[in-house]
Amino acid sequence: MNIFFNSKKEYQKAKSGGYAIGAFNTSNLEITQAICKAARELKAPVIIQTTPSAIEYAGLGQIFDIVKNEIENQKVSGAIHLDHGKDFGLVKKCIDMGFGSVMIDGSYLEHEENIHITKRIVNLAAEHGVCVEAEIGRISKEEGGELSHKGAKTDPMEAKEFVEKTGIDILAVSVGNEHGAPKGERLDLELLKEISKTVNTPLVIHGSSGLSRNDIKEAIKLGVVKFNIDTNIRHAFSESVEDSSSDDPREVMTAGKDAVTKLVMDYIELFGTAGK
Repeated sequence: MNIFFNSKKEYQKAKSGGYAIGAFNTSNLEITQAICKAARELKAPVIIQTTPSAIEYAGLGQIFDIVKNEIENQKVSGAIHLDHGKDFGLVKKCIDMGFGSVMIDGSYLEHEENIHITKRIVNLAAEHGVCVEAEIGRISKEEGGELSHKGAKTDPMEAKEFVEKTGIDILAVSVGNEHGAPKGERLDLELLKEISKTVNTPLVIHGSSGLSRNDIKEAIKLGVVKFNIDTNIRHAFSESVEDSSSDDPREVMTAGKDAVTKLVMDYIELFGTAGK
């Protein structure tokens, strides 16, 4: 029995209901437990996602089992998602393993090549009922205060063509959002509005850790149904662990978990997902 919710249906419910679903990154048991606890407390649907680097750290099967077991044990409405899958083979492994949704990130490729690889994943995922996310434009990334790669904002007509040719379920857009939670991050709400008018597909904002509460609320009104939170999760966990004076690993990790749970609960309230 599949214990994960149907991501496509949840996105459509969110779009019609005027709220968004939080997608929170994990790389270990403790962060996963903390995310699930927040979702359970607020009776909210939640997406727990992991990246290729997190999979390299913890192992694909291990991460999958941790998320699956916590969602099942804590009786949470949730799904596991592959974030920024660039390698076709890894995306296929995640689909075959039972991931509820995957992202094929071809944003670094030429437009036609991005369409080609994305369409291949969409066809494969359709056989398993798996939701597919892809990206048009390129989201900037800041690491250690330095820009590691420059972004390119999403072109509405290019996005429309991409969605029509690939058949993806949800589109990641670049509208001023940046990975790494840089100071002063602001969304281009006019561009987001134009994309929302041009493309019927639900939208996702990556790099949401640095966004203002107002930008998040306005983006939801413009059709964004998924916000990705990674940097703030890592900061909350690691800072609480560093501040702990205990020499008992259980107490140290509990401090990290409590900080993540508090953060995720705040985001759930902000996204309007509590009780949904």
